[in-house]
Amino acid sequence: MVNFNYDIVTVDVQGSSMEVFLFSPEGEDPHPGIVLAQHIPVGHTGIENDTFTLTTAQRFSDNGYAVAVPFIFHWWAKTDSMDKKKEESRDDWMVLDMKAAFELLCAQETVDADKVGMVGHCWGGRVAWLAACHINQFKALAVFYGGNIKKGLGEGSTAPIQLATNIPCPVIGFFGNEDGNPSPTDVDDYSTALSQAGISHNFHQYDGAGHAFQNFPAAERYHEEASEDAWLNVIKFLDEQLK
Repeated sequence: MVNFNYDIVTVDVQGSSMEVFLFSPEGEDPHPGIVLAQHIPVGHTGIENDTFTLTTAQRFSDNGYAVAVPFIFHWWAKTDSMDKKKEESRDDWMVLDMKAAFELLCAQETVDADKVGMVGHCWGGRVAWLAACHINQFKALAVFYGGNIKKGLGEGSTAPIQLATNIPCPVIGFFGNEDGNPSPTDVDDYSTALSQAGISHNFHQYDGAGHAFQNFPAAERYHEEASEDAWLNVIKFLDEQLK
C-alpha cells in the first residue's frame, strides 16, 4: 500500500476555491517541480478519493520531485455529475487553474522555480498541453494519452493543437495504439504540429494498449508492460530536463 505524503492548500481562482495537493520529496532542497493535471476521476468527488492521481503524484515525489495537483473541477459542486463538468468545461478556466497551481508550487521555498515541468493523463494530458501553451516557464511537458487536443473547449476557444508554437519546452508523449481518443491518426497530427512548430518531441506508442493504460485501478484498461515502460521513460526525460 502506498503511503501518501501531501498537504492541501486552498487558493482563490477568480472567486472559486481550488484545492491544490502538494507533495514534498525527501532530500536536500531545492527540488525540481511538477504540476500534475489529473485525469477524469470517474465515480470520485475529489483528489483525496482518486487513487490513481494520488499514487502518480507520490511516485513522482519519491523520484525527487515536488508535485502540485490542482483539483480542476472546483468550478462545480463535488456532487455534480462528471458529464456536467465535462460539458461545461472551459479552456480559460483550465489555464487559470494551471497558472494558480504553478505559482503556488514555485512559491514554495523547497522548490527550484526554474526547473518545473507539466504532466497530465487523459483529460489532464490535454490540460497539460494547453497549460504549456500559456505558461512559458515550463521546462518539460509530458502528455499521457491526452485526447481532444484538436478541439477547443468553451466559446471562442482555440484548439490546443493550434497553439503548439507557444510550447516553450521539449515534449514527451505516451499513447496506446488501441486508443480511439486520441487515435493513432490524432497522435500523428500532434507530432506534425509539434514538428512544424519546431518543438523537440519524442512519442512512445504501444501496441496492445488502449486508453488510460497506466490507470491501474481500472483492470480492464491497465497494461502493465506499457505502463512501466512509460514510467521509466518519463522519469528519464524529466531528469534530463529538470535535474
